Amino acid sequence: MRILLVEDHPMFRDGLARMLESVEEFEVVGEAVTGEEAVQLAQKFRPNIILMDLNLPKMSGIEATKQIIQKQPETGVLVLTMYDDDNSVFAAMRAGARGYLLKEANRNEIIRAIQAVGDGEAIFSPSIARRMMYYFESKSKQVQAEVFPQLTEREREVLDYIARGENNAGIAGVLGLNQKTVRNHVSNILSKLHASDRAHAIIMAREGGLGKENE
Repeated sequence: MRILLVEDHPMFRDGLARMLESVEEFEVVGEAVTGEEAVQLAQKFRPNIILMDLNLPKMSGIEATKQIIQKQPETGVLVLTMYDDDNSVFAAMRAGARGYLLKEANRNEIIRAIQAVGDGEAIFSPSIARRMMYYFESKSKQVQAEVFPQLTEREREVLDYIARGENNAGIAGVLGLNQKTVRNHVSNILSKLHASDRAHAIIMAREGGLGKENE
């Protein structure tokens, strides 16, 4: 696996290069110090994987990633940085990076991440992955609220389980409610959505993006 290192701190870059060269399947084909140099060396060496720092002179790692992926979409960019803020993470993903690791990652974590990106997978540091899950869960709830603004949050929860095919008893068990309360929620949902029956509500919910968690 051919790897290009993009890192402006000499000691960290040298240590990383030595570590990677100790892995039989890895070959470090080049080392770049600036974002501009990263773009040039990516075209010259056509690496499989690029380990990309974000805070680089002349051109940021985000912009370098964007330019590289535009020209070489088959290249796997794995960000290796000290920045763990949401703006940096999502900017890197939008630029085309397949993975995001923090520099606190140990040798085995870095090796596994490179192998995963080389296999076409996406990989993130555990703390980054947790925040991304929270972000997308929040976005999902926001979308649900926008699709069915006339429903309360609890009614949207009930509708989501209805769309998954759960009966009233099952919904009551999952949400910790009694069945009478669930029946009242279902009645309110049908009324607010102007749904003729439960099947009609399921169709509306599925079209609105609910009930798909188990798919």
